[in-house]
Parts: sequence; structure tokens; C-alpha cells
Amino acid sequence: MTIPSLWLSLFRQTAAPGTSLREQLCRALRQAIANGTLAQHTRLPASRVLAADLGLSRVTVEAAYAQLETEGYLGRHVGQGTFVRIAIPRREASVQGGAPAIGLGLSRRGEQIRRGGGCQDPLRPQAFCAGSPELRAFPADTWRQLLNRRLRQDGEALMRYGDPQGHPALRRAIAHYLGQSRGVRCSAEQVLVLTSSQQALQLLATMLLDTGDTVWVEEPGYRGAKTAFAAAGASLLPLPVDQDGLQFSPQSAAPRLICLTPSHQYPLGATLSLPRRLGLIDYARQHGSWLVEDDYDSEFHYDGQPLPAMQGLDHQQRVIYLGTFSKVLFPSLRLAYLALPPALVEPMVTARTVQDGHCAQLAQAVTADFIEQGHFAAHLRQMRQLYRSRRDTLQTLLSTHLPWLSPQATNGGLQLAASLPTGWELPLSRQAAALGIATPSLSSLYLGTPRQEGWLLGYAALTPDEMAGAVKVLAGMKLPG
Repeated sequence: MTIPSLWLSLFRQTAAPGTSLREQLCRALRQAIANGTLAQHTRLPASRVLAADLGLSRVTVEAAYAQLETEGYLGRHVGQGTFVRIAIPRREASVQGGAPAIGLGLSRRGEQIRRGGGCQDPLRPQAFCAGSPELRAFPADTWRQLLNRRLRQDGEALMRYGDPQGHPALRRAIAHYLGQSRGVRCSAEQVLVLTSSQQALQLLATMLLDTGDTVWVEEPGYRGAKTAFAAAGASLLPLPVDQDGLQFSPQSAAPRLICLTPSHQYPLGATLSLPRRLGLIDYARQHGSWLVEDDYDSEFHYDGQPLPAMQGLDHQQRVIYLGTFSKVLFPSLRLAYLALPPALVEPMVTARTVQDGHCAQLAQAVTADFIEQGHFAAHLRQMRQLYRSRRDTLQTLLSTHLPWLSPQATNGGLQLAASLPTGWELPLSRQAAALGIATPSLSSLYLGTPRQEGWLLGYAALTPDEMAGAVKVLAGMKLPG
């Protein structure tokens, strides 16, 4: 390539609509210096020559040279010419794929988080994404009215920094609601409002766990909890789940923390029996362990009366209660809460100040109004009826069209677990994905082996017709073997 054609090629490669010719030339020169095409001390053509090569005015080239001299890329010397002043080190390509060989420099904890894969919720309703509520039935007009009223009354105050523990009105509303509906014994002073259940778990892991501490988790169980505790350096001990919930043995390694979903075990759906609840509380008292009760979807119980929360049975202040508004209202609200033992309130609030400080005040105030004015209770009643109907519909569809799938019995929630024969989960999931159907893996929620293969099928955000269409697609797949 001749020198004139080299300059023309560089100039054309960096051309951008709406950008001046001067800036396009500056961009071409910067790029050539950065990638080593123009090495340090290289002499550039005189402005008159380069202008002729590129078909530009000499004024444009002089302006570009002057700009890059100001930026430090070029040096100009009277009687000698214009030279490249700097050398930018080139990144060496790694053996794999030509990607830059740059060490991330992560801490051990950071590498643990990265390898864990994080926690990604579905961005849109799709058959059969798990955990998504039905937003088409949300009373948006009521919410809008409450929002506008709050803006008129307290708009300026709600735009300021907020209490890191949470808006007082919302903490009062949460404490009252938990006492009335779940038998939780707490005051507004024990409530800590957070942005999500995951933030709550991370905060608890940071404040309650040291490297090497043992944590009991359910097997299978919620991946987000395992990720949070493993990232803190804890040693996870998975304990099996049966029809009565978590099975534990006093001979197991004494834990610093026990995390469980007693009202509706995630993902299998069992309810922890009363004898096991009392046994765990007594065990925690004897060993100084903390119990984290994740009550993630207890509002949606369809068959019989739900057992009250474990926290209400605890007289030793060892149970930490966790709840969220993501499932009962809408996910982007970003509000969850902890009901803490009194001794943990001050340290947890202090720790929260070094994270994100506080939740959005306006959202908290509107949520408090939504609860206090009775809209929350009315919405829950409507959604319980809707979700129960959809659960029943999905169970009927599965038994009719997918006899090779074995749904687990469930008395509530937004999704149900279904078992597959060994060796079927991966090939069927790949077929389903190619057909646009999500089939969240059941086996991936296990830490050890053996792992039950299957799917965790969300139904709450799907109409009967949407579920029927998706099930018929699955019924048309080729079965393994």
C-alpha cells in the first residue's frame, strides 16, 4: 500500500456522518497512533501534502494537527515537521480467541461471585419463566393516584436523602401487616427496608459470617442465597428436603446460620412442619445460630390455612424474617424488608449506609399509602384467586399433554416443580429453548448429588391460553431415547 493510499484508507475507516472533516482526521490519527500504525517519532506528511492526498483543505489539516498537538499526540518543530510524540503500549492477544490477556485482579471474594454466575431474573414474561407476577392485573390507576397525591403533598421532602432504615410510614405499615397476616412479632423499629431479597442476603452474609463459617441451606434451594453466603467465604452444608421440609440432624456440623423457606420451600413447595420448626428454633438457641426465614411468597397460599411465620414462635430472638414486594406488587418497585432481632438493628442499619444508603423515598411513601388504605389487601385477595386458578389450569394441561412430566404437589406460590426421567432435562430444555419456551432447570438448584432432573415452571404471569399454547409446543418435542 502506497503512502497516499494508506492515509486515504485510515481516513475512510473513521468517517462518521455528522462529524466535521477536522474531527474525522483527528480520529483517524488517534486510532493509527493507538494501534501502532504510526509509531513514536514517526514524521507525518506536511499539511499541504496530506491535504492533497485526502482531498481536504490545508486549513482543515492544520487545524487537526494543532488539536492533536494540544492533546499531546503530536509534536511540531519549525523547520523539521510534525512527529508522533507518544507511544501507546499495545495489548498482547491471549492464546484463546485473540482476546486481550489482561488479568482482572479480582479479590478471592470477587472471583467467587464471578464464578457463581450471579442472579438474573427474567426481563419479560415468557412461558415458563419462574417467579414473575401478573402485572396486567395490577391496579395501575390506583397507584398513579397515590403517586400524584404524594408528589403534591410531600414532593420536595421525598426527593431528599432518606432514613437508611426505611421510611417510617412504610416500616409501620410493614410491621402491622406482618403481625396481622403472618404472626410476626416486631415493631416498626425492628424493620429494615431494602431494595431486594438479594441485598438482604448479601447484607446478612457480610455482617454475620466469617470465612469458613458453616451455613445450612436447603437441598435443592434458592440459588441467590447460596451465592450470597458462598461469596462471603462460608462453607455451605446442603440438607435434604422431604414432604415436611428441611431435614436436619443434631449430629451435623453446627452452623453459624441456617437459611430456609419454611412456608413454601423453594423450589419443591413443601411446608416445614411445626415439630421441625420448633426443633430448629431450639437448635439455634443451643448453638447460638441465626435462622433466616425467607418468606418470599407466603402471601400466595391456596389450599387450607398457612402456618404462621417461624419468627412468631421464636422467644430467643434468633430468627431473622425476610420478605419482599417484588412478587406481590411489581419487581421494579425494588422494595424488600427484614424484621430483625433488636440486637441486630443498629449494626445492620449502619452496614446499609455503606451500601446504597436508602431506598427511593417516593416509592416507599406510595407503598405505605397503598397498604394503609386497604388497596394491598384487596390486590392480594384478587391475585390469590387468579393464581390458584392458573396453577390448577397448568396442572391439568401437564397431566393431559405431558404424561412424561411429573408435577410436584404445591399449595401455593407462583411456580411449580416437575420431575423428569434421568437424562431428559438437558436435551428437552435445549429443544424447548429453540422453540422459544423457557424451562428453568430444577437440577441446577442442587449443590451436591444425586440431583433430581426437572423443570420449575412459572404460571402466575400466563393466561390459560398462553399456557395451553406453550404446553402444546412442548408436547410436540422429540423425547430422548
